[in-house]
Amino acid sequence: MSKAWFVMLLASLIALVITNPNDAVTAMIRGSQGAVTLAITLCALYGFWLGFMAIVEKVGLTDKLAKILAPVVRFLFGKDISPKTKKYLTVNMSANLIGLGNAATPMGIKAIESMETEGQTKASLPMIMLVVISATSLQLIPTTVIGLRAAHGSLNPTAFLIPSIVATITSTVVGVTLVKLLGKVLPNKEKSKSMKSEKDGYAWSSTEK
Repeated sequence: MSKAWFVMLLASLIALVITNPNDAVTAMIRGSQGAVTLAITLCALYGFWLGFMAIVEKVGLTDKLAKILAPVVRFLFGKDISPKTKKYLTVNMSANLIGLGNAATPMGIKAIESMETEGQTKASLPMIMLVVISATSLQLIPTTVIGLRAAHGSLNPTAFLIPSIVATITSTVVGVTLVKLLGKVLPNKEKSKSMKSEKDGYAWSSTEK
């Protein structure tokens, strides 16, 4: 994927240099300045919320939050996940709810790793559910977007809040529903394939006899 991005970037740069060399340098300078400004803005925003999440974890609120979210985690990921995984999932979901997708990623990776069993070659249903929830990104307080809008001079940085909540709730409900439905359908197909292969093997052995 990184190679594809590099090729696209190089091709666009070459095209710009050929068509308008003067604008090429200007565009690179403006792009660099914009990237640094954005990085500084996000650094302050993420610094605050990551510090807040660290304090929450230090004082033991994550354990209490895990108990509060236990029914939701049990419904989404089943009863067979470990307490350690539940803690990772709780922090991941909490970070996503307040719009810190990048802060939620490390906890999501740790949750996936803790779900993995030795010799596992396919993603389990809880793993798939976590990826879907992270992708649909249910956000009650999209802090990153609010911070960016405020940094760019928006008169009402939270104007999009209600449509954003409705959209992310809808996408999350649809995603969870599809995972649950496919989780019931696909195992039955795998089971029927397994039974068919066993029957074919039995018939083949009977023919040889």
